[in-house]
Amino acid sequence: MGNVQNLKGKKIAILATNGFEQSELVQPRDELIKQGAHVDILSIDNQTTITAWDEDNWGDKVNVDAQVSSVTSSDYDALILPGGQINPDVLRTNDAAVSFIKSAYSEQNIKAIGAICHGPWLLVEAGLVKDKQLTSFPSIKTDLINAGANWKDEEVIQDGKLVTSRNPNDIPAFVEAIAKLVA
Repeated sequence: MGNVQNLKGKKIAILATNGFEQSELVQPRDELIKQGAHVDILSIDNQTTITAWDEDNWGDKVNVDAQVSSVTSSDYDALILPGGQINPDVLRTNDAAVSFIKSAYSEQNIKAIGAICHGPWLLVEAGLVKDKQLTSFPSIKTDLINAGANWKDEEVIQDGKLVTSRNPNDIPAFVEAIAKLVA
């Protein structure tokens, strides 16, 4: 990791469901906690645990702290949207998840919304990508462009409070960019 920020007193939400890419939730969560942040895992459908996808098979279970429908975006300083193919595809059909992302974007308290890999699909669904500089996993590049984004193949791109990255190799830069905005 590059610069370590003091994130004491900061609350960060990670929104995910079954099929999230394990490294894209676990690594940012652990690194942000190490920097002093409180991190809540939010999910849908009254799940108390969610199961990761770990490269090519099911991975670890992660405990859910709250349902996205039971919290408000103003409770948080940042929102992270991990990828994996399954996770964002399920979440983008969930009204509570999409509403939370929209409200997080307009919420003054929220300093960063990070989306990695396939996570930017959720930014498309929430209508947040038009005229924004973004990156993503290459397979959803066309979806982002069709939704009006200016897509670039870079490790991390910040446009306002939006922070996007391509894949698990980009996690150190991704976390650093989010932590800087939140600190």
